[in-house]
Amino acid sequence: MADRVTNLASQRAVVIFGASNCCMCHAVKTLFTELGVSWTVHELDKDPRGKDVERVLVGMVGRNPPAPAVFIGGRLVGTTDQVMMLHVGGQLVLLLRQAGALWL
Repeated sequence: MADRVTNLASQRAVVIFGASNCCMCHAVKTLFTELGVSWTVHELDKDPRGKDVERVLVGMVGRNPPAPAVFIGGRLVGTTDQVMMLHVGGQLVLLLRQAGALWL
């Protein structure tokens, strides 16, 4: 199952593993949209194998629930806290550019 997470996470420049009713997932998606980033989301609560993926993500991010788990350029960035720290610290845009998610 870890291979499936790795494969899904590397399919686009920005991949979010979330849940359809998660307010923090919505906040992260809104941030990326406002930055002009094209992202994809895998809604764990709508995936028949979502519980298995969630167990892998719990081990990767170190918390339960793991959503949202954000990958940029195929690498785990973390949850909302880490994404917001990168944004406030001015590092998120650079990371997104390096991954090819932003052009400007």
